[in-house]
Amino acid sequence: MTLLITDSLVESLARERAFKLLDKDSAYEILGPFDRFESPHLVAQHIVPQYDDGVIIVKGTLNGKPTVVISIEGNFQGGGIGEVSGAKIAGTLEKVLKECKDGQLIYPVIIYDTGGVRLQEANYGLLSIAEIGAAIVELRDYVPVVGIIPGKIGSFGGMSLTAGLCSALIMTREGRLGMNGPEVVEQEAGIRELDSRNKQLIWKMIGGAVRKNMGLADIVIEDDVPNYQSAILDIWNGEVELKNRTKQVNQFLSFFKSLELDQKITPDQAIEKFKNIEIVENEVVLAAQELVNSRGKKWFDALTNGKQSISEIPSVLVADTEVEGKLARVIAVVPNLENKFYRARNGEVGLLEGWAIAKYVREVIEEDKNLDEKRLIIPVVDVPSQAFGYHEELFGIYLSCSAALDAYATARIKGHPIVAAIVGNAISGAFLSHGMQANRLIALNDEGVNVHVMSKKSAAIITQRTIEELDEAAKGVPSMAYDIKSFEKLGALYQLIDGVNADEPNERDIEVLVTAIDSALQDIKTDDVRNLSYRLKTDIAISSGRVASIKIREMIGQQWK
Repeated sequence: MTLLITDSLVESLARERAFKLLDKDSAYEILGPFDRFESPHLVAQHIVPQYDDGVIIVKGTLNGKPTVVISIEGNFQGGGIGEVSGAKIAGTLEKVLKECKDGQLIYPVIIYDTGGVRLQEANYGLLSIAEIGAAIVELRDYVPVVGIIPGKIGSFGGMSLTAGLCSALIMTREGRLGMNGPEVVEQEAGIRELDSRNKQLIWKMIGGAVRKNMGLADIVIEDDVPNYQSAILDIWNGEVELKNRTKQVNQFLSFFKSLELDQKITPDQAIEKFKNIEIVENEVVLAAQELVNSRGKKWFDALTNGKQSISEIPSVLVADTEVEGKLARVIAVVPNLENKFYRARNGEVGLLEGWAIAKYVREVIEEDKNLDEKRLIIPVVDVPSQAFGYHEELFGIYLSCSAALDAYATARIKGHPIVAAIVGNAISGAFLSHGMQANRLIALNDEGVNVHVMSKKSAAIITQRTIEELDEAAKGVPSMAYDIKSFEKLGALYQLIDGVNADEPNERDIEVLVTAIDSALQDIKTDDVRNLSYRLKTDIAISSGRVASIKIREMIGQQWK
């Protein structure tokens, strides 16, 4: 009997994974543990930090091509993304992008082993993931961005959106890809929706094999280093078709509109349905449905003077209007109690909502492509979260959210000014999908305006703390808090607007918001920068809010050979 010995990535640590992929003696680490750059936010919460903060950056060559491997360590804080780890990923991709723009092509590879945002640094994680996603969207025009999901944890949370943006995904059968972890879905939706103890079902839903069979992953391989290297080279050499899934908006939107949900769809049935995904000739006509008059809807009506939505999806309101004489498209996600995806009835971003946002943002891009002055886009943000549900995970809600993120980022890169107006909740993947890619963020200073990663109940379960302990920790760590004043301390807001009635805006309140939007628009035009770097340049960011994020980018530049 011959014993087959493989060189496993699944069983390796993040640093080993990165060095194993690259040509021998070509690789060196950037911002390694001896630089002693740990998270400044963990000690205050009595959590032992790690000197590399769980993200490894290794630069070298693969088959002679300049390559950077970004590898996430799942054994540290579940691979969670905080300020330092997030800045290492975003800063590296931004540096690669700059090199590519200067004509020096470098090929990025991201190895995912992450549960998403590190809840102990919640809003730093959201900011970082928005910046990672923005860099990937722009970088794909120069070189393929390859994502690898080998196994153990997989890729979840906000980082699943960045995986969805990759040019190509390599998985093993042990790898998992989904937005909401099974335990979180069970907490939010109940055990009848998804029993997190049913491991066999979970693997059938979100494991590497089913993701490949659904067309949501490109290559599934056996866990052996030469297999990963060969798959990467096949992608680089054009032997693997780059699907650009997040741009296939009409196909996916048409598919989810026509999907029947009379009973739970099994993973095997889902694979068969995905095989036939295409634009349906006879579009489903959605009957008029009564919407809940949420904050998002009220402010959408206020900014559009009550215009009728042009959207075919009732829970996504879209209208063109004028703001201070400038043509603008206003988009809001609102509750629809008749939504056939029942986990998305309260204003969540679900399968339909993400793809609908992408459709109407890309419509603006196409219509304005020959214009010198691009249309202003205003996401009205009042989203309680992404949808937590069985079908959402089975059919890849992460990709729906990725598509919305991609559309907004693409619009911004092509010159569309985007000003997000946060009038209510801005939570988790919903905020990453709808609002976080804006050039400028403005928010109402109101108790009902909250920014965070997930509900307090779920956050308590994941962090193994009580809600009271979470609230206490938030007093010393602003990124843990939900209130908008704490979010302002991170330096990402352009303006926090006082003295406005968020629930029942009158004419003066509307005028105040419109004035703030116009001010942000003028600032965008003056700055004339189409990335998200503004959030690192505000006075608050420089003095306190993003000090580590700024320093890490500087150090990456210093150590880059």
